[in-house]
Parts: sequence; structure tokens; C-alpha cells
Amino acid sequence: MQKLKALKNKVGKYEGLVTTYEDILTLIEMGIEEQDDSVYEEVKEMNDSFLAEYEALRIATMLDGEYDRNNAIVTLHAGTGGTEACDWTNMLFRMYSRWAQKEGFEVEVLDMLDGDEAGLKSVTIQVNGENAYGYLKSEKGIHRLVRVSPFDSAGRRQTSFASCDVMPEIEDDTEIEIKPDDIRIDTYRASGAGGQHINKTSSAIRITHFPTGVVVSCQEERSQFANKDKAFKMLRSKLLALKIEEQMQKLAEIRGDVKEIGWGSQIRSYVFMPYTLAKDHRTNYEMGNINAVMDGDIDGFINAYLKQESLNSLEKND
Repeated sequence: MQKLKALKNKVGKYEGLVTTYEDILTLIEMGIEEQDDSVYEEVKEMNDSFLAEYEALRIATMLDGEYDRNNAIVTLHAGTGGTEACDWTNMLFRMYSRWAQKEGFEVEVLDMLDGDEAGLKSVTIQVNGENAYGYLKSEKGIHRLVRVSPFDSAGRRQTSFASCDVMPEIEDDTEIEIKPDDIRIDTYRASGAGGQHINKTSSAIRITHFPTGVVVSCQEERSQFANKDKAFKMLRSKLLALKIEEQMQKLAEIRGDVKEIGWGSQIRSYVFMPYTLAKDHRTNYEMGNINAVMDGDIDGFINAYLKQESLNSLEKND
């Protein structure tokens, strides 16, 4: 039913584009017949809107992977750079949260570990909405920051790194077997926001999967039961990713290559000093308005990646 609903939604958007296109042509013809130049601005506005909606629909048609329609689980880890890297991780957390909000997606914080002085050592969020994973899979990799550090009294330029891992949320009906003897479930007191209740009870859950070494944790919910349920979903998602990797015989399909969080492995650089530029090293797409990027304007990067992957897929099939 969900697939049919999604398909119906795409058809509806296509029909809407056809109607808009016909309206634009009619308005142009009226302007020519009546020699009325005043319709120019209206035509331009309608055309710009049409092109934006067309491009969005075209990109959506590229999301045909088995799990592209699923919710996304995004994990950010601070890398090289100490407190500066923790602050960078927090900045990325804000960037993805802002992007999700603009797209109409819901964001749930599943796990969060504060930095020693500032920022975040790590954070795991779940982005809920149709095609969330299909879009956010483009963000998997190492992200590099270059700026004058606010934590350096000498005002020196610093380079910091953070990793972004993206997994699809896997529903309970997926055939992933988790044997009780293969896991250890630990409870601990949650940290961070949540009031007195969350800090006084051992409601947080950590699950360790012995055969793979995968560890997941969740502390966002108030009840231990709810945290356990979310943690099992995260574990199931990660185990599915490993299963797919084995089937495809390459790590890059879902999880991507495991790279050191440091020099030479970044997929994107965000430069604040001596100039402002965000550049994706896979597609060469770039934006000079770094503040807009950090406010969640990353559609250009996502779209460029999806276009490139679509072209690569077509070339492989030729």
C-alpha cells in the first residue's frame, strides 16, 4: 500500500507539472497576442517554480533503491581536532536537523554524547519521512572543517574532521535473525537533556552484537522499554547493512568504506577562512554561501551526488 501511495503521489506531481506547463504556454500566447509585456514577470515566476518542481521530481525518480524510501539513521562522530572537532560535530548535527526541517521530515535524537568542553563527541538521529534514506545516503563519509577556532586564544586557523554514517531504518518484519546468545544488553543512566527522571533511572540501553562487534545505544526515550525497542531497530539496520555488503561483495553499497576520520579521506570540505566555500570532492559541486549551507541548504550537494550515481549506474549497465 505504501508503494502504491508513493507512486500515486508522483503521478499527481507529474500531472500538476503538465498543468503548470500548459498554463505558462497559454499566458505567453496571451501576452504575444495582446502585445502585453507586463506578463513577463508572471511568466518568469511561474517558469522558475516549474523548473524547481520538475528538478525535485526528477531527482525523486532516481531514488529507486530497495531501501531509499525508508527513514534514515544518521550517526555523527567527532574525529581529529579535539574540542574543535566536537564543536564541528554539533554544527553538522544542526545542519542536518535544519535540512530535515525544511524538507518536512521529523528528527528524533536517539543517542548523544557531549564533548568534554563543548560540542558533541557523537550523536545519532533518526530522520523520518519518505525517501529520507535515499537523500541522506549521499552524506555518508568524512566531513572537513577549516576555520579560525573560537577555542584558540591565538586565533589560529584549525582543521577538524567528523564522520557521518547513514543507514536505512529496517522494519521488524525484515528477515534479520538476532539470537539472544549473540547479544549483551546493558542499561545505564542517560545523560544530557530530559529532566531529573532521565538522569536518575537506568533507562538508557546499549546492545552489543558479539558475532559482528556492532554496538548500538539509545537514551532518548524516558522508558527503558522504548529505548530497547529503538536500539533493536538500530541493530537490525546495521546487521542488514552488513548482510547486503556480503551479498554485494563491496563495502560501499550501504555502509561505504571505513576510513580514518582525518586527512585525505574527506568527501566534503567546509572552509570559513581565508575564504568561504563548501565543496564536495566527489562531484565538485560547490557553494560559496557557507552560512546557507550550515543552515541546511544542502540540496545542491545531495542532487549532484544522486545525478552522478545515476549516470554511473547507467554506464555500468551499458
